Amino acid sequence: MNREIKDVKRKGRIYQTGIYLGKFFRMFVFQSDWKVMPMSAVIAGLVGLVMSGTLFKTMEGTLTGSFALSCICVWNGFFNSIQNVCRERAIVKREHRSGVHISSYITAHTIYQAFLCLLQTLITMFVLSRMGVAFPADKGGIILPNFYLDMGITIFLTTFAADMLSLLVSSFVRNTTTAMTVMPFLLIFQLVFSGGFFSLPDSVLGLTNLTITKWSLTATCAQGRYNELPMTSLWVSLKKMGNAEVTGEQMKEFIMTSPDVVENPEVAVAILTIPDDAVFNLGDMLQVIEANNGAYAIEMKSGELNYTAKYASDPAIVKNSWSMLGFEILAYIAIATGALEFIDKDKR
Repeated sequence: MNREIKDVKRKGRIYQTGIYLGKFFRMFVFQSDWKVMPMSAVIAGLVGLVMSGTLFKTMEGTLTGSFALSCICVWNGFFNSIQNVCRERAIVKREHRSGVHISSYITAHTIYQAFLCLLQTLITMFVLSRMGVAFPADKGGIILPNFYLDMGITIFLTTFAADMLSLLVSSFVRNTTTAMTVMPFLLIFQLVFSGGFFSLPDSVLGLTNLTITKWSLTATCAQGRYNELPMTSLWVSLKKMGNAEVTGEQMKEFIMTSPDVVENPEVAVAILTIPDDAVFNLGDMLQVIEANNGAYAIEMKSGELNYTAKYASDPAIVKNSWSMLGFEILAYIAIATGALEFIDKDKR
């Protein structure tokens, strides 16, 4: 490889990029860099096993599952390149002094990592489908007519953004030990400041805009039709109350707050005739409601009342999320290139 670089040191950037690409693809085949692919399948399988029953089926399951899906992508991206530059830092420094352009080196890495991220995107979506995740493919995509293409772009951009962030870190740190030490802190930051899964004080909400997970989570929930799904928390909580007893007065106070009841005079009059001191078994009432398909109506009403504007199935929301992920990718590439341009001055 060193001889190849010396032979092309007077060549242009495109030629040098091709030389590096050849090197990286040989490493993929002969130095087991392909091992990140089965790892992606295993991680996607574990998440699919846990989330297949609720992802894209309920509000809560979609939010949790979208967060887990974002974590898959970030994890895959981080492991793709966190050691790639720092493990050959001395070689890069020597080759740069001999005439190799850093831009060619980073461009080759970018193309190669995009290839890895594309394979991981295909693997992730295939495994999730095989694990029974109910992708709302019949409704089409928000931006593109095909849902799988639409969702695939989100997964790819998330994975690629995480990949370029780890490449940036690898361009700064001294060795692989330091890189692997920094990575957990990056991962924790991405998880905690996703902006949708954990409640954060207003003073730090601005930090969520710097994360990859916020934009991935937002796009995935919008594409999964979050606001069109039922919310099951209320019904599940009611069923857990079991044999609790309620009085007629308590039941009227609860039911009469529903606009559907108030707008229906016959129903309202019937409820008002219930004696205040009458006692009802909540478990028996819930069984009657469930037998008449009332549970689904309650869950849909709960979902309607918990509408979240930032997860609306609006093309503008998805496009903005994609744009922010694209901006982060370009920023990470530019900073990594700039950092390595000064590698000759590195005394480490």
